[in-house]
Amino acid sequence: MKNDTVMTIDQTLLPHKVVYLKLNNCREVALAIKTMKIRGAPLIGVAAAYGLALTAFHSKASKKRAFLKQIEDSAKLLRRTRPTGANLFWAVDRILKKVHESSDSTVSALSDLVVSEAETMADEDAEINRKIGKHGSKLIDSGDTLLTHCNAGSLATVDYGTALGVVRAALEQGKKINVMVTETRPKLQGARLTAFELKRAGIPFTLITDSMVGYVMSKRLINKVIVGADRIVHDAVVNKIGTYSIAVLAREHKVSFYVAAPISTFDLGHTAKDVVIEERNPDEVLRFGSEAIAPSGTKAINPAFDITPMKYVSAIVCEKGVLTPEDTRKLAPAKH
Repeated sequence: MKNDTVMTIDQTLLPHKVVYLKLNNCREVALAIKTMKIRGAPLIGVAAAYGLALTAFHSKASKKRAFLKQIEDSAKLLRRTRPTGANLFWAVDRILKKVHESSDSTVSALSDLVVSEAETMADEDAEINRKIGKHGSKLIDSGDTLLTHCNAGSLATVDYGTALGVVRAALEQGKKINVMVTETRPKLQGARLTAFELKRAGIPFTLITDSMVGYVMSKRLINKVIVGADRIVHDAVVNKIGTYSIAVLAREHKVSFYVAAPISTFDLGHTAKDVVIEERNPDEVLRFGSEAIAPSGTKAINPAFDITPMKYVSAIVCEKGVLTPEDTRKLAPAKH
């Protein structure tokens, strides 16, 4: 956040254009999240916090009650953008809790508090991702080829990345590794974003279609799978559509399946049956970019995420370390 605006990359234009969005108010932040110009669970959480910071910064309220009403209205707007990822709700709740528990009575002091908390969350995210990378790198051996799905790199976070943060950390330790990237239909986050990041960083990678995963595993072309997460509940991991299929194939081919995510993604008080899966516009499936790829009138479904039962997960890497699914179930949700 610089002065009275939030700046971030418009991820819908990558890899062809690097364009920075200038977001002036919470409504613009919410729209950017909803349209996936801002995406990636950790980044969405911090962006939501900055959306509230913009409301606080621009508030003309003279009384605390009026200020709180503005913040709460903005929180409702943000919560309606994308229903599945945990980080958005965690971030909004953290800001609201901070404000409601504050003994400050002036709008100016409360505004400063909201802005400061958003900035703290951004700094924390970058530090947490580096811890995830350090812990996760212990799972990676020199010579490994890792499969990753969707984008869980620096574009999906404030900095460094979760699943790709593990890759970065392993490379920084001198390990020789390669990455296999699924294109991630229908929004192509792997082909557009992960490939963009890896190429920029000089990390060796190969792009495959989503339907090639079984083939590359059967040919022993990969050693391990590492993905991010949008929500981790008591009995499952929720991540980009296609993750469940990869996990099942990994089990069949005895390939380790790792998940890398911050504790802000954990929602351990709920189970898979409680998760609301976001259904996006079917046109994303019926088109490839601007081109229609199916006959007119074709019906399609477009769930943005799927649910992978914990039995398919080898380990979860968070800022606390490398946890088994059983360790994760015992971990209490983060409190702020």
